[in-house]
Amino acid sequence: MNSLLVAAGAAVGAPMRFLVSHWLHTRFAATPITGTLTVNVLGSLILGLLVGAAVDGSWMALLGTGFCGAFTTFSTLALELQDAVTDDRQQHAVVNVVLHLVLGVGAAWLGWWLTAG
Repeated sequence: MNSLLVAAGAAVGAPMRFLVSHWLHTRFAATPITGTLTVNVLGSLILGLLVGAAVDGSWMALLGTGFCGAFTTFSTLALELQDAVTDDRQQHAVVNVVLHLVLGVGAAWLGWWLTAG
């Protein structure tokens, strides 16, 4: 049963990732990196909220593993970093990594703090 819940959450999370990134790109002429950073930080916040609220079992399979797992994207981040290094923009890659780490961990902590009290 949990595997079906993970699949259902992922079926919503992956298109949401695309829609958020596409919306940012068309509305604000944002770079693909901005879309990746946005979904990763939002996903970290949502996961922090879930963990702080002590959500477990079926709900965590659906929302935490399924939705957040498909909504966030480490593979796209890795590709963007590879592109930056290949295009001789190492400083850009370092800033991107630092932003993902600081904002992602900060968002997860904030979500946990808001719900765990």
